[in-house]
Amino acid sequence: MKIDLRTDSPKEDLVICKRKMASLSIARLFVFLALGATFIIGVTEIRPILLLFVPLSALFIYLIILYNAQKDRAAFLNSLLEMEKESSFRQERMLDSLDQGNEFMDKNHPYCNDLDLFGSHSLFQLINHTVNKGGRNLLAQWMKAATEPVLAEKRFSAIKELAGKNLFVRNFEAIGRSFLKEEKTKSQFYSWLEEPIAWKSWYWLPMILGPVGGISLLSAWLFTGINGNLISLWILIGIPLLGLIFKPLLQAAKSMPNEGDLKTYALWTSEIEKLNFHHPYNKSLQAPFVQEDYKASEALKFLEQRSFMIQNRINLMYLIFNLLFWVDFWVLFGIEKWKKKYAHQVHNWESNFAEWQVMSSLASFTNEEGISCAISWNSKGTIHVENLKHPLINPSKCIGNDFSLSETQQLSLLTGSNMSGKTTFMRTLGINMVLANLGLSPFAEKFECSSFQLFTSMRNSDNLGESVSSFYAELARIKNLLDRVENQEPILFLLDEILKGTNTVDRIMGSEALIRQLVKTPSKGIISTHDIELAELSDKINGLVNFSFHSEIKDKEILFDYKIKKGPCPSFNAHKLMELMGIRFETFT
Repeated sequence: MKIDLRTDSPKEDLVICKRKMASLSIARLFVFLALGATFIIGVTEIRPILLLFVPLSALFIYLIILYNAQKDRAAFLNSLLEMEKESSFRQERMLDSLDQGNEFMDKNHPYCNDLDLFGSHSLFQLINHTVNKGGRNLLAQWMKAATEPVLAEKRFSAIKELAGKNLFVRNFEAIGRSFLKEEKTKSQFYSWLEEPIAWKSWYWLPMILGPVGGISLLSAWLFTGINGNLISLWILIGIPLLGLIFKPLLQAAKSMPNEGDLKTYALWTSEIEKLNFHHPYNKSLQAPFVQEDYKASEALKFLEQRSFMIQNRINLMYLIFNLLFWVDFWVLFGIEKWKKKYAHQVHNWESNFAEWQVMSSLASFTNEEGISCAISWNSKGTIHVENLKHPLINPSKCIGNDFSLSETQQLSLLTGSNMSGKTTFMRTLGINMVLANLGLSPFAEKFECSSFQLFTSMRNSDNLGESVSSFYAELARIKNLLDRVENQEPILFLLDEILKGTNTVDRIMGSEALIRQLVKTPSKGIISTHDIELAELSDKINGLVNFSFHSEIKDKEILFDYKIKKGPCPSFNAHKLMELMGIRFETFT
């Protein structure tokens, strides 16, 4: 029975749902007791009363179906309530309880660790609405992918269209949350799909003979009083015949995906089939599920039902009907016919589900954040952003900034006092580049950029296991950057406090050499530093410009406005910060 996904008030509907489940449980108990009484009285005293056994069995099964439908609806409503709670956490940027995606962190990746894409308080926690391993892996893959403006533009408009179907996006996630609990590997299932068909042509005979013979003998025993031993003989004849198909059915039972997986896939396809898309990208995602000769939802629903029967063949009621009517032949015929028609489609369906999860995640993120800024990709080698904000900072506290690098400006030297916002700004630019490449709107009023590949060097730490110091780790990172830019690859580099692991003289000399090397390439970027002496290079090196963040000291307090400004920083606050922390500066003689 189809699950009712309609609700305007999940909390109230859940209360009603639980009441219905309680009523159905009581009704099912009474019908079960009636079944037992009918069987005992019919066998021992009044045979015709056994005629009630079939309709009572049908009623009992129907009540189970109704109960399971309400149980599934309760799971769906609980998922919606959980999603509402997580949405409020995301709005307040309280992300601790959400999936961190730690396994996707990679210190060798060009930017993912520096920009907080994964881990505690990360972009993955903010974006991720996927519900299984395949969806999570694909989302992480997209987040770490190289910049592709053509693909990003295609996704951008497709995500906007999908975000407009808010009910579908909500239901799609809630369905997956409700039933994809412990996903079983499907390698054995795919192996079973490739196995030869187990159905043999002569199986038609017992398939037809079983129900006809069983019904005939039962009717004769009830109404003419024939010897009941004939029914026993019929069962004995059926056992070896059923034994012929026991092995292929057992293999099918072992190979089937979990019930929750199949339920989810059937419901997902049912929801996907209802949609009407205009965007070619979304149409291509929908196409595998809607063909002229089949609907994927019907195919998967059939497999779900047959899988349930195969995996519950040891159920007492099934055993009774199977011995009397040789039901196994009908079950085998159904699944082998299904396999012949759909085996070549199933893998494609599952891989498409992963992409649907990612696209739905991005659509959910778009709706939750209310972002709408369009990206303007250009080939001029420029960057221009207005009111750019960091997505991981609480929107009520986040301060936006404007920034530009023109065609003739290659590198921005970013100076400023401690805690003034230099590193945060670079991460803001970088993480919004990731959003743009995903096909999402950046957190900005305007965003123009060329197709730069992103590269960062911010969190270089030592590694005792590899005997690597933080300074050497940073040099290795810079070498990686130089190798790429010297190959004329257009890079947007974000380097934070470069060469901080060495003395002042070497750091300034090394920084100047690196700046001169980088401005000669087609790449652009930002280098932050505390060495104000480097700001003077803007008069000597074409393409180098100064930007800065300032602070103001009032009494014993340091105030920041977190606004980027043109030109070098006029003052620094390290001395004052140390004083505030208790370091007393005295005149030494």
